[in-house]
Amino acid sequence: MPTVSFHFDSSLLAKLAAAAQDETIHITLSIDAAPSAGTSLSGDSAAKQAVTPQGPLAELLLRGLLQPGEVLSFQQRRAGRQATAVVTAEGHLIVEGHPMPYTSPSKAASAVTHSTVNGWTLWRTADGRTLDALRRDQLQQD
Repeated sequence: MPTVSFHFDSSLLAKLAAAAQDETIHITLSIDAAPSAGTSLSGDSAAKQAVTPQGPLAELLLRGLLQPGEVLSFQQRRAGRQATAVVTAEGHLIVEGHPMPYTSPSKAASAVTHSTVNGWTLWRTADGRTLDALRRDQLQQD
């Protein structure tokens, strides 16, 4: 059995210590290739390893319209449903209460609603913009 080692930056530990009791802290773990022999990654060097986003959210991430770690939310008042999801550097959404990341906004929303929905118009940023509005902003930049 291989040995698994986790190294946490001190800023993460400080954030955990300062978090409110009911606050949710999202932590994403990725599997990366081990550094070559004689090479050591530490602190900022490890954090700066580039991850190329893939999938439908990739362009929004590459253009800075979405940020890794950004929290999205939606609310369907009539159905009494609400959810939050965290954007990963890979371009996936991790929905609170669901173990697997989703590759598209619609798949992530459907996991909560248990029906086919347009996640682009459902998920919103903290300032209230939909992912569809961000996508339109991206097209205007072209």
